[in-house]
Formats: sequence, structure tokens, C-alpha cells
Amino acid sequence: MLFVASTDTIILTNQMELKDNLQKIVKGKVIDDPASLKTYSKDASIFEITPKIIVVPKDSEDIKAVVKYINEHPELKLSITPRSAGTDMSGAAIGEGIILDMTKHINQLISIDKDSAIVQPGMFYRDFEVETLKHDLLLPCYPASRELNTVGGMVGNNSAGEKTLSFGQTENYVKQLKAILADGNEYLIKPLNKAELNKKIAQNDFEGRLYKQIFELVSKNDKLIKEAEPKVTKNSTGYLLWKVWDGETFDLTKLIIGSQGTLGVITEIEFKLVTPKKFSQLLVIFLYNLDNLGNVVNKVLEYKPESFESYDDQTVKFAAKFWTEVLKIIKPHSIIKLLINFIPEALMIIRYGFPKLILMAEFTGDSPEEVYKKAGSAQESIKSYHLQSRLTRDKDDVKKYWVIRRESFNLFRHHATKGRRTAPIMDDIIVPPQTLPEFLPKLQKLMEPYKKDIVYTIAGHIGNGNFHIIPLMNFNDKRHTQIISELPRKVYELVFEYKGSMSAEHNDGLIRGPYLEMMYGKNIVSLFKQVKEIFDKEGIFNPHKKVEATFEYANKHTVTSS
Repeated sequence: MLFVASTDTIILTNQMELKDNLQKIVKGKVIDDPASLKTYSKDASIFEITPKIIVVPKDSEDIKAVVKYINEHPELKLSITPRSAGTDMSGAAIGEGIILDMTKHINQLISIDKDSAIVQPGMFYRDFEVETLKHDLLLPCYPASRELNTVGGMVGNNSAGEKTLSFGQTENYVKQLKAILADGNEYLIKPLNKAELNKKIAQNDFEGRLYKQIFELVSKNDKLIKEAEPKVTKNSTGYLLWKVWDGETFDLTKLIIGSQGTLGVITEIEFKLVTPKKFSQLLVIFLYNLDNLGNVVNKVLEYKPESFESYDDQTVKFAAKFWTEVLKIIKPHSIIKLLINFIPEALMIIRYGFPKLILMAEFTGDSPEEVYKKAGSAQESIKSYHLQSRLTRDKDDVKKYWVIRRESFNLFRHHATKGRRTAPIMDDIIVPPQTLPEFLPKLQKLMEPYKKDIVYTIAGHIGNGNFHIIPLMNFNDKRHTQIISELPRKVYELVFEYKGSMSAEHNDGLIRGPYLEMMYGKNIVSLFKQVKEIFDKEGIFNPHKKVEATFEYANKHTVTSS
């Protein structure tokens, strides 16, 4: 009797063979059980992509072996998606090929000196900060997800957060890094002077050709590239071509930063660190309408707060509803004292209702008197707007605001209403702060017709003009799926009208990649595609993200239910 193998049998046999072959060349685990594949098929985005297999590398040699295996077996059409904490909101931490889990072993702090640290990408920021603060040092570009994300994810996204207003984003703090590129070798990538660049270009090998081609690309298109740079204080869309060559220094790290694993796999990072100010004072402003928001923001900015954050009434309501969870995160020294600290807010809510928006301006300095004077002067400057505001009293008083701000997305995500889930589809817009008085009323008007269909929160880094708009959506509702396809485009058109960016810090991934041409135009996107081609001709690193993203692929992998 003739036995004919079914398609399922062939797939299973191929999967087992792939697992066996990979396990022979790496020291770390190779995983393919259904439960693990399901876990790694999701990140914090609206997408789901089941990988073929998961590799947990023990060291960089394991990663090099996997890249070389892919190069030696092009018929398998395998790809690599580096993954750390899986908190990416753009869909960049999921893929159809091999997922590299960097958190299990490639997570070590290698060294700290007087103003820098060398660390592996899988180390969680929360653990990294504990070590840097022992030396009175800080990496100030941490995002709001600081308790969840890794330092590698910060580099991959060019992340930023509450201190960006004063310190800028991740690109400003990477001194050099190591990465495994498409030929399967690990390279040290750092800023080079012209003589060092010429030496690299003279090499007759993969590295030399890469430097030569990127240098030719940026120098030949210098004017076009410089004109394309978004006119905002932070941006993580596309590849940062305008940062690579300034006529004196050639810095290839600027392309790796924010590349979301599409150009190679980062294995080590040297960060520049700063010494944090010892004292701070928080000014909290409560807005019951948004009529003067833009003017208030620009007035407070005159007093140079180190951070200037915001969150809305939906966030406050979620925090009030799940106050026991918030309490666990705050971990107050005294419950009674904390409850007393909430009395001013409780009285305001009783008298005026929930504020539409809460602004938090943090002033820092070298003495309590200095920071109190700064915060007090800023508070005095907005008196003419007749707003409710207060200066916080102590650390617990301050912490309650920061916890609600930092946990706003997680509160929304974990306690979504029945049938709905968070949908980060336009979650990271930024415009120049001086345009807020014009921009915000137009944004409100644009969003108004959708309020009957969706509930959403607004939080963000208001001092930069950066807003995170997160709707709750039902993916089984046709009206909601229609909104996903039409609302982001409308919002981005408005953002681009004000010379902004569709992503200040969350990057492109699957969700915004298809809009890159709308933001930059065909010529710049063509240069972005050339960068991808130069680094990764065979397309093995994190395909379908950034310049390779399409609406068709994104729609195919959007979750269909909550």
C-alpha cells in the first residue's frame, strides 16, 4: 500500500528538522511548543504573528551561528526578529521566522565608569537603573514603561520619556555599540573621523562596502536628507539619515538606533550617563477644559521644567476605579498619610468634577530653595488663566502622580471594558509645542465624530508637544475596523500640516511603516529602502517592518477578537 504524507506531516517533519539543526549549532534553548509560539506571537500592538521557532541565545556566538545558518539555507526563507521585553506597540517584536529572545542570557551589565556603562541589550531598564544609581548616574531617556522595557528595546526604538524635554532621546546617549550584521559577523560600530572612515572604506570586505555605500548615499543626497529631518524635538520614524554625517564625523550608530532590528542584531551598548539633580519640585495643574492648554504649556516652558507630562480624565477615572492596584505600585510609607495626600484632589473632584487634563511640571536643581522658587514662579505665571494648581508636599505626594502617568497605558490595557482592547494605532504624535494653540482645537474637532464609537485616553510628554492617544476598540465591530483604517490617516495629515512626526518615540514597525511615504515623500523613502538593501540585501532581519511594511500585511495580521 502506498503511503502519501499529508501536508501537516511534512510541516511537522520540517519543523522538527529545523529545531534539531538549530539546536546543534547553538548552546541556548530552541523552543517550538504551541504555548510558547502563542506567547511570542504577540507584543503590545494590535497584531499577532506566529513564529516558526524561538531561539534563546546564550551569547553572541549563538546569534552569529543562527545568521550563518540562514545564509547557508536560503531555500528555507528564514528571518530573524530580535525580541526583548515584548512591549513594542508598533508590532516590531513579532515575526514569522525565528524569534531571538535576548532577555534570558544576553542581559548582563558589563561595566560602569565615571560617566558611562556597557550593557547587553536584554537587561531590563529597571535593573540597569538600580546599578547606575549606585554610582549616582542615570540614563535619562527612559520611557514610561521603565518597569517593563529593556535597554535594547530603547535603542531599537530610539525611545524617550519624561526627561526628554531636557535630555533628548536615546540617540544622544549611545556612545558605541556592537551588532551582528547580515554576513554573520559581529562589529563594533562607533563615530569615526574622516581618516578613520577612509580606512574603513578601503577595506575590501563586507564592512568596507557597507561604509562606502552608506557614505556615498548620505553625501550625494545631503541637501535632500537635511531638509527631510522633522522639525520637532524628537522623532523615531524612518532611518535617521540626517544624523549620520555632519562633514566631520561619520556615525553609523545613528542608523542602528531606531532601526527596530531591521539592520542587524545589537549585542552590546555603551551608554553615556548623566548625574541627576538632587532636588525636585512638582507643579500640578488641573484643566477642566482645553481652551488655554497651548498657552499654559508655553508659559510654563519659559521656566524650563526638566519634565512636563500630562494625562487625561479617563486615566484618572481608571486609577480611581482600580485604586488598590495603584496603591500596590506606589508602596507608600504610610497608608494614612497617602490618603491625606489625596484630599486636595478629592475635594476638587467633588466641587468641579474630573479635570479634563492634568499637567505635571517637574523642576529640578541643586537645592530645595532653587526648585521651589522655579515651580512657584511657574505657578504664579499662569494665575491669569484662573486654573486649579498645587505644589506637591513630599515624595509620596509626588509619586502618586508619576505612578498614574507611567502606568496609564497598562491600567487601560489590563482593565479594558468587555469586548474591547487597547488599540495603539495613532499613539505617538508630536508637533512643535508653539503650535499647540492652533493644533489642539483642530485635533479635538477631528476626533469629535468618533467619540460616540470609541473611548480613548490621552497622555504624554506635553512639553515636547507629544501625545499618546490610545483608543479602546472592539475588533469584531465593523465600525471599529473602519476607524482603524481611516482615523490615523486623518490625524497624521493634521500632524504633517504642523511639521510634526507621526512617531516621536514608539517607531514605525507594522503600524506606521505604510505611512512613511505620506510623511517623507517618495525620494526619502527610496533612500530608506536603499539603507535596508545595503545592510540586509537578503532581507533576513525583521521583515515587513518600517520600510517593508504594507497595509495588506498589517491587515492580514491584525487581531480579529479581544
